[in-house]
Order: sequence, then structure tokens, then C-alpha cells
Amino acid sequence: MCGRFSISLAPEDMSELFAAVAANDMPDVPNFNVCPTDAVHTVTTQRGQRWLAPMRWGFIPHWYKSPTDGPLLINARAETIADKPAFRMACRERRAVILASGFYEWTRDGDTRLPWYITRSDGAPLAFAAVWQNWHTPGAPETRQRTAAIVTTAANTPMSSIHHRMPVILEPDDIALWLGEQGKGAATLMRAAPDDALTWHRVSKAVNSNRAAGPGLIEPAED
Repeated sequence: MCGRFSISLAPEDMSELFAAVAANDMPDVPNFNVCPTDAVHTVTTQRGQRWLAPMRWGFIPHWYKSPTDGPLLINARAETIADKPAFRMACRERRAVILASGFYEWTRDGDTRLPWYITRSDGAPLAFAAVWQNWHTPGAPETRQRTAAIVTTAANTPMSSIHHRMPVILEPDDIALWLGEQGKGAATLMRAAPDDALTWHRVSKAVNSNRAAGPGLIEPAED
């Protein structure tokens, strides 16, 4: 799964990297502890143009009467995304990329949760496959918001030593297909990253709190 991540790339750099027009209300960066329900940086293609814009991390199905009307859907499983009522249409019609610098996972040492920070081995930004949904309170269109979930898949062999799931990480050449710019075939991208794609190190248990902040969260642990 993916339950927490960081982003330190400036919006103008994201815009240039993904050839996307940036919105004016992008979330602040750097953020070393992006948590569920936070606004996240997403890229979509609409009307032939790529857009960089914020979305709520936590997909809200159209039938929810409020954001808390059901489970918080921060991840969508690749194996079932095409069949689940919450994600079925989004998988076909509303795919996105969520941008990150790295993400966190946890292992256990007895009762202690040990956090790990995971990045691309080549140092490039992470492009998570995602799906999105426009949602608003019934009868109140002024509450409209865009919401998103990260697509996950079974972990590759190295990553499985930390967690049995991992986000679907898109390569630069795959992004156009995922965003629907190159016709059909996006389902083939919902796979684990190559075994050598990621690297990781232990970080401080401070990140176990969703209120923690600062660049020290991604530094190698001393505890």
C-alpha cells in the first residue's frame, strides 16, 4: 500500500517535467509528511491538455453523501480496480498521476513500528498511477472537490521484505498511455516496478506521527 509520502519538487519543475499547465492553488512544498486527506499534486489530461492541479488524497465515490460516509479510499488495488464499483469508471475514464519524491512504509520489531523511506534508485521523482473522481455533497455543487487514490499492486521481490504491496510506479515513457493519450492498454502498466527500481533506508520513528514535519523525517535513522 502507500499511506504516507513526501514531495519536494517545486510546482514549476513539475509543470515542466510533465509538460502540464499548473493551477494557481498548488499545495505547499516541500512537504515531508503528506498524509491521507491532504491535497496532493496530480497530473491529468483533459481536452488534449495536461494539467497539474491539487486533489484530495482520498477518493470519494459519487454515492457518498459526505467525505466520511464510508471508508477512506487512499489506495485502489490493481487486481480489482476494474471491477470495484467505486473505481470502475474512474479506471476507464479518469486516470491521473500523483507526484512524489519518496514514500514511507513500516516494518515491525515487536510492538515497535519501524519506518522506511523509499525512493527511486536513479533519484528521479516518483509518478504514482492514480484514479480520480469529482465529488460534491448532493444538492450542494459548491462543495465540489477532486479526489484521488493511488493504484497499488503486489510488491516486487526486494520490496516484499518491507511490505507485500507497493504503489504502481510509472516510467516516463508510460505516462502518456496511463493518462489516455495513446488509446487503450493502460491495464498493462499496473504491475510492480523492476527489482532494481527502488532504494530505501530506515528513518526516525518521528514520522510515525502524522503531525511530524521537516526534512529530518527522510534522513537515515540514528535511533
